[in-house]
Amino acid sequence: METSRLITNKNNKYDCDKSNEMTNNIELIIRRPVYQQEDIDRYYDYAEPDKSISRSVKNKYKNFKITSCLKKSLPILDWLPNYQWRNDLLGDIAAGITVAVMHIPQGMAYAMLGNVPPVVGMYMAFFPVLVYMIFGTSRHNSMGTFAVVCMMTGKVVLTYSNINQENFKNTNSSLLINIQESNTSQYSPLEVATVVTFGVAIIQLIMYVLRLGLISSLLSDALVSGFTTGAAVHVFTSQIKDLLGLELIKRRGVLKVIYTYYDVFNSLDNINLTATIISGITILAIIFNNEVLKPRVSKRCTFPIPIEMMAVVIGTVVSTKMNLNEVYNVITVGHIPVGLPVPSLPQISLLPSIMIDCFVITMVSYSISMSMALIFAKKMNYQVDANQELMAQGLGNFVGSFFSCMPFTASLSRSLVQTAVGGKTQLASLVSCFLLLFVLLWIGPLLEPLPRCVLASIIVVALKGMFLQVKDLIKFFKLSASDAAVWIATFLTVIILDVEYGLLVGAIFCLLKLIMLSMKPYTCKLAVVPGTELYLDTNRYHKTVEIPGVQMFHYCGGLNFATKLHFKKQLVQAAGVDPLKKSSNSYKSESKEVIPDDTKTLQVLIIDFSALIHMDPAGVATVRGIIQDYIKIGVYVYLAGCSGPVFEMIRKCNSVEKVTTVFMIFPTVNDAVNYARNENVISSASISTWPTYQQIYDQNSSISRL
Repeated sequence: METSRLITNKNNKYDCDKSNEMTNNIELIIRRPVYQQEDIDRYYDYAEPDKSISRSVKNKYKNFKITSCLKKSLPILDWLPNYQWRNDLLGDIAAGITVAVMHIPQGMAYAMLGNVPPVVGMYMAFFPVLVYMIFGTSRHNSMGTFAVVCMMTGKVVLTYSNINQENFKNTNSSLLINIQESNTSQYSPLEVATVVTFGVAIIQLIMYVLRLGLISSLLSDALVSGFTTGAAVHVFTSQIKDLLGLELIKRRGVLKVIYTYYDVFNSLDNINLTATIISGITILAIIFNNEVLKPRVSKRCTFPIPIEMMAVVIGTVVSTKMNLNEVYNVITVGHIPVGLPVPSLPQISLLPSIMIDCFVITMVSYSISMSMALIFAKKMNYQVDANQELMAQGLGNFVGSFFSCMPFTASLSRSLVQTAVGGKTQLASLVSCFLLLFVLLWIGPLLEPLPRCVLASIIVVALKGMFLQVKDLIKFFKLSASDAAVWIATFLTVIILDVEYGLLVGAIFCLLKLIMLSMKPYTCKLAVVPGTELYLDTNRYHKTVEIPGVQMFHYCGGLNFATKLHFKKQLVQAAGVDPLKKSSNSYKSESKEVIPDDTKTLQVLIIDFSALIHMDPAGVATVRGIIQDYIKIGVYVYLAGCSGPVFEMIRKCNSVEKVTTVFMIFPTVNDAVNYARNENVISSASISTWPTYQQIYDQNSSISRL
């Protein structure tokens, strides 16, 4: 009978009444000597690996090739020569055109989140994306603007920029013409944004040099989900004033979300009805497309309806024909300069003040990009290099900081569209960049009459995916209460306090979770499966049988200065004898006991270290002290299943400290048990009372055997 047939009900419980047969009739019979660890080392030529620096360097560079190094540092040299022009070119061109059409409205909209001119969003889709195409390892990430990162940058801009916000709304183009003309006592929004980009680039490049590509894994899924959901609330809140045509003071610091809604309710009498109607129509049109038209059209055509671009074009035309800015006082995008920005140095003097903000933005942007890259790499069956991604994004931000760009990252929506349309490589990004260059050089001024409420509507609808991450909380509650706690703490802190506080609190919760798990690792008492050499957890396998005179303790995790007290406490509890009290007060066992009470005197204590991942000198000293304490009351202590590094640490500590305590180490628990039996450590009278497998099996013929 197949194992899958034993799992039939919805609760995934084992069906114990369906069959009395084993899952298979294959038997395993092994005859070998009972080994101690020193026997294994002597017979099979044990030698400690050479861990010298020279050996490590030699092993790392023994197969070094210039071509391989170049391909790793410049991934475009790897995939471009092998590019399948006939099969992939049309897909990349189609994907590039589609993504470019998405870049224009999204870039302009998300630039508003950063409190910089809308054209900056298109700059971000051009300069850093070209750099990423050369150095990046993800073939499907669509790099550019992302709502959360732009909003976090906008917070820094709002904090350190002293330019009058009203003047910024109407005359923002002057920021692009000549950054150098701003007052030396203050920074323009664009100056602050570019220095943030420069700071993020420096941090990413330092992380690349230090090979810290895997640092993003420290941000758990629960933290990222709670953080982005809370950030979505901030983004939505920041767009209310444009949706309703209100003129509000931009709040800063703690409780700014609550204060913003307070300002909105106090300004309801000043709502611009025209802007509100335009926002409502735009939102309804985009939602209707996404929920009704898009699923139907996707069945017949891979190209999605460019609804955001259509909203921009229609909004611009309507605004021009009806003169919305002057007649109805609808705020528009304003002047958009023609051409590319003149490269300029970031304001380095501001860098020390914003490094903490830059670090937070670095962690968020890199984690988002890396998580998306891993998803697409797994789906499309290729590899991404975490450290190379740091270099690609760092260089992209470094170049972008000289060309009026905010920090860039990957966008999930654009990346999904790029893949769905047929994009295979980053050549799609090159196509997209050429189209955006055409827009920047000639078409940009045509978008000047576009109402800002249209861009705000595009942002609000795009937040749907992040708001739906609230569903993740239910999943985390079902899987792990600690993950749910991380999600809730991060989400609430982001909303109530601010974005950077939320990330900090979430990271602290994740760190505390790791510390708690490492300080209280899994332990259990083992008992034998009758008639076999299998030793299982007595709390989970109730048909296992304890061996008379023997207690077996399984320890999983690391044994170090932080966990030694927990280890000793759990060991004494499992053994049922506290050697310091020199008594034999046994703890009650939850396993079935089928042996007489007079044979239960503890004679041998076996510690199973097969799942021990690390032991430091404090751990070795703890084990040594336990052995000495139990020897004093006549109990033998055996160690079983020590890995190579653990065994080497024990030997090193004994050699350095020149101790005389002998560690009896066995390769398996079964070797330790048989050694105790053959050396008459366990009385033969007790051995005869062990039940056989058949005796236990006959007690309940409905036992499920998986």
